[in-house]
Amino acid sequence: MSAGERVVLAGIDEAGLGPLLGSLAIGYVLLEAPAREAEPWKLLRGTVAKSPAAQARLVVADSKLVFQRSARGAERLETTVLAFRAQLAGRGAEADAERFLFGTLAPAAPFRALPWRADLPALPCHCARESLELTSALLRRALTRADLTLLDAGVRVVPAAELNASYAETANKATTVWERVLEVLRHAWAARMRAPVRATVDMLGGRRHYGSLLGRAFPAASVKLVGESPGRSAYALVARDGSGSMQLEFRVQADRGCFEVALASCFAKYARELEMQAFNAYFTRLQPELVPTAGYRGDGSRWLAEAAPALAQCGLARELLVRER
Repeated sequence: MSAGERVVLAGIDEAGLGPLLGSLAIGYVLLEAPAREAEPWKLLRGTVAKSPAAQARLVVADSKLVFQRSARGAERLETTVLAFRAQLAGRGAEADAERFLFGTLAPAAPFRALPWRADLPALPCHCARESLELTSALLRRALTRADLTLLDAGVRVVPAAELNASYAETANKATTVWERVLEVLRHAWAARMRAPVRATVDMLGGRRHYGSLLGRAFPAASVKLVGESPGRSAYALVARDGSGSMQLEFRVQADRGCFEVALASCFAKYARELEMQAFNAYFTRLQPELVPTAGYRGDGSRWLAEAAPALAQCGLARELLVRER
């Protein structure tokens, strides 16, 4: 391996697979690194930590560790996501929540009709812009020193209406989720033209065997099984025309041991929290005494019962709000 060889690290994780209300968010990160030392936590030590207890400006970890429902937790998650987002070419600190949510991989049309889209906040909404800009500048210098380049980072938002329409077609939640993850994987596969890709995906439910699915999804590549075990399934994809390759691994709790998956989980969680903030703002305006919800099953059912007056007033069809699975 020569000193100049590069690799694209791709990480994919989701947030909001189980709730009753709100979107599923699939986060992704594409990070180019030197192949000889492709460990971002090590390369960014001092600027980025993997624990909130560490003395660092940014925390990249499983989003459940980065975010808690407190002012500090919300600020920490937003600072991490928006500081990395600011590293993308031609962008300063992100100010447009709609651009963040519906950027490279846009959702299907039904989301555009949802009225709480107008309640998306200006960014940042939990941390001070001056502090965020300073942190973004420090991260930029750290990435440069480490010879790391953030190629892309974002989310594929899948609204309830899109999920429900897909469930009607597939009659299977796992198939619906897999088809959306595939969109993100194809986005990562395109980066092979720049350098070989090493992609890691937080394992999807109990599925262990992905070879035949990958063969159908990537007909222009040969797919080779590297290994399958209860906690890990790995494959090698090589373009038949010689245009590049991707090492792909599905791993249980990948967000705990893989930097790019941990960062993707933060992007996914932040996207879902942004949407639910707008959701709650819209319905509270219609029914001021309504207690906000995070959308999870138990509390989502409580919210649906209490929100009957607001739901009657807005006239939205149930399938635009409530997931069938």
